Amino acid sequence: MFYALSADKIETGRYRFVHELVDIETLNRRAFAGELELTALSIHAYAHLADRYLLCPSGASMGDGYGPIVVARHPLTKEQTAAATIAVPGTLTSAFLSLSLWLGGPFKHVVVPFDRILDAVEQGHWDGEPITAGLVIHEGQLTYREQNLELIVDLGVWWKERTGLPLPLGANGIRRDLGPEAIADISRLLSESIEWGLDNRAESLRYAMQWGRNLDSERTDRFVGMYVNDWTRDFGPAGRESVRLFLDEAFAAGLIPQRIVPEFVGSLPDAQLAK
Repeated sequence: MFYALSADKIETGRYRFVHELVDIETLNRRAFAGELELTALSIHAYAHLADRYLLCPSGASMGDGYGPIVVARHPLTKEQTAAATIAVPGTLTSAFLSLSLWLGGPFKHVVVPFDRILDAVEQGHWDGEPITAGLVIHEGQLTYREQNLELIVDLGVWWKERTGLPLPLGANGIRRDLGPEAIADISRLLSESIEWGLDNRAESLRYAMQWGRNLDSERTDRFVGMYVNDWTRDFGPAGRESVRLFLDEAFAAGLIPQRIVPEFVGSLPDAQLAK
């Protein structure tokens, strides 16, 4: 998504982009202080940050019939999973919220760095805590079988079967207080970067492989294709409806504190952007 910006492949005018590469839960937490003007956000985190950030129309990560998965050393029923201690990559991730929806409410969990969850499940513990199952995001969705783990549920499959929609996972949020001109400009530049990356896929993939933990080029290509695609170009009507439904169901289940109507760049009058 961001290669064209980081490598000066597109003209950014008076804007300078400084990239900070950290995990999504760290970005979610930093957003509460409004530290970053433009940041990747979990849709779950956005539910707590809608007063500070708008969603950019481009940059979505959607699970279209696939998504975060739950794995364990042995097969588990849904009831057994609900009673298990589950390693999770963060409590503000959309994966955590979708698992809470699938289970019907809160569950016992231990926060584990996302790239250590498979190890924690395989070993059966983390930092002295017993671990029965793990909630897996990122490339672990493709590699969990290499550690002889069992798939319990694919939450993207579950959501698609229920709703007919892709599971909304991540987005790019832009701070409201930047003002309408900067918001429009930055959102446009982000969209241009995404288009450049999709149009120059091979070069962008070589860049992305620097962070492809234990993935060869074929699986890097597959993983990137799962989450950087036409949904990334624009949420579109179906993507926006899925975000709305996801947050509505979370509120109805008591999993977020208030009902959120998602607001996207370009959908509000200028006077409301800094609200």
